[in-house]
Amino acid sequence: MAVSPPICDFGWRAPEFRLPATDGRTYSLTEIAGPKGCLVMFICNHCPYVIAVLDRIQRDACDLQELGIGVAAICSNDATAYPQDGFDKMVDLARDRAFSFPYLHDKDQNVARAWNAACTPDFFGFNSAGELQYRGRLDASGRNPAPPDAPRELFEAMRQISKTGRGPKDQIPSMGCSIKWKEPA
Repeated sequence: MAVSPPICDFGWRAPEFRLPATDGRTYSLTEIAGPKGCLVMFICNHCPYVIAVLDRIQRDACDLQELGIGVAAICSNDATAYPQDGFDKMVDLARDRAFSFPYLHDKDQNVARAWNAACTPDFFGFNSAGELQYRGRLDASGRNPAPPDAPRELFEAMRQISKTGRGPKDQIPSMGCSIKWKEPA
């Protein structure tokens, strides 16, 4: 079922974390952040919305990293119920797609809960002071192929944040599959 995250809570500061990545390292939010800001994306391996935009996510991540924006992706899905989102499969995807950013595993889902992540993909764009400035979509395509001239909403918002410290006032929320939460113990 498709869901959308809430609108941007401008100025919100994300709780710090330390999560293992598919490259064998462990990263904190502080280590991910770049001098001009930070983009954290909640994604997963099996979501059709993520699969449809993964090439554009990779393109925008590379372009944002060149602007001094740190980028990371987090998978928080329940890997027991959705084995294609397990850590080994995350390693395969990151390697096969040559991710330029760390792909982190939130096995206990604490980061997704603390951040109020809602769907995959869910984008959190921060300025250099660590204040949330973007909680919108990648672009207008959803899970469809994007036309060649589709505006790069996420990229343009993050570029604005890198220059001014402020995100656009008008943002359209992302849409995707819900985070696959674990059953309560």
